[in-house]
Amino acid sequence: MALLERLFDARFDESPPAPAVPQPAMSVVETSDDFGKFAIEPLPRGRGMTLGNSLRRTLLNSVPGAAVTWAKIEGVPHEYASLAGMREDVTDFLLNLKGVRIRSLANRPGRLRIEVDGEGEVRAGDILATSDFAIVNPEHHLATLDSWEARLSVELNVEQGVAYRDAAQDESLPVGVLQIDAVFTPVRKANFYVEKVRVGQGDEMERLIMEVWTDRALSPLDALQAAASELTRDLYLVVGASENPAGQGPKFPGVPVEKLNMRVEELGLSAHTRNALRRSGYNRAIDILSVTDAELMRIKNFGKTSMAELKKRLAACGLVVGGDEAEEPGVSE
Repeated sequence: MALLERLFDARFDESPPAPAVPQPAMSVVETSDDFGKFAIEPLPRGRGMTLGNSLRRTLLNSVPGAAVTWAKIEGVPHEYASLAGMREDVTDFLLNLKGVRIRSLANRPGRLRIEVDGEGEVRAGDILATSDFAIVNPEHHLATLDSWEARLSVELNVEQGVAYRDAAQDESLPVGVLQIDAVFTPVRKANFYVEKVRVGQGDEMERLIMEVWTDRALSPLDALQAAASELTRDLYLVVGASENPAGQGPKFPGVPVEKLNMRVEELGLSAHTRNALRRSGYNRAIDILSVTDAELMRIKNFGKTSMAELKKRLAACGLVVGGDEAEEPGVSE
């Protein structure tokens, strides 16, 4: 070998090539119905903190879920009344309803009922089952009936949403409908930390550990994947952006990016209008602003009343519908 190197002025390195750094991958460290621990590695230095903080904030704020938004109790005109035969007052009963955790099986709003007669404890498991929803904490206490003549008949409205929503004072609802603060998020807690790892003889890299606690309405892995999907959609706005042509301003001048990225659920629309938009793929304000009135009117079950409501809510949020083309004739709700 030394002779060949002298004759041809070449060097032959017999040392093996440095191993390639493996691609980052996620593994499941531990999982159960309400807790999951996941590892993502190897990551470049500094990437673990960036990714972990983004996933944690998205887990806590943007993972959708289902919750009871109002209740109608037979024989109860308002929340300060009491119901004969029930130990709890109506306010306490509504607070207990707030703790019912629901898994949506059909991704649409719906109604549930409670029909209980006689003495005994009423739990979340006494809510009558439907094909659209499942109660994941049936042991949760709702009320106590202390008389054999007591009767509790309740209609519950269930909606989908994100994070937390205060009980809105909707004057259009009939008398006797009691609105409830809705806890939509199925994520109870999220945590992350970063560890140093070494791959072969290369530089130090990082391992990101994500810990997710849920209320069992959504598995920890599904919650983490939902958060990652939300981040992907947001980052795609940057990936798909291009420079404005010379002399032209932005498409929505003066409108903050956070308002353009508002979810349909945050606009305060009725369930009918909100669901019609979501079924057609309009999930954010920018999706709505980017199309004309005529295109919106083509949405199934979206007519003049829904359009008027949408424009009113967008205006209240400081937004304006982008198109003003004439509506197609013959379209109505």
